[in-house]
Amino acid sequence: MSKEFQNRHIGINNAELHSICKELDVNSLDDLIAETVPAAIRSIRPLAISDGLTEFEYLKQLKIKANKNKVFKSYIGMGYYDVIVPSVILRNVFENPGWYTQYTPYQAEISQGRLESL
Repeated sequence: MSKEFQNRHIGINNAELHSICKELDVNSLDDLIAETVPAAIRSIRPLAISDGLTEFEYLKQLKIKANKNKVFKSYIGMGYYDVIVPSVILRNVFENPGWYTQYTPYQAEISQGRLESL
């Protein structure tokens, strides 16, 4: 088997499929599916998948949907207080990626950084 990217990601060929089916003692991929996936949960009709979009078309549709969003203030917590946060706090605590980038989420340091920023 070739080590080229394309050949590693296209999937198996007919010879490999035949080898797999022989090893699993089934006649075809459909037989394997019939043995492993209960008939009660298998769909008998094909999936209704539309044709793909270009990146430009997708972003255009996404922007149309996003423009339907309504922007509200978040009132999460016990109350909302419109306060002025000093720029030194914003810059050195809230906007400082040093609180979260050096550490993976499960390390105590990130929890400490979150705690201190709050």
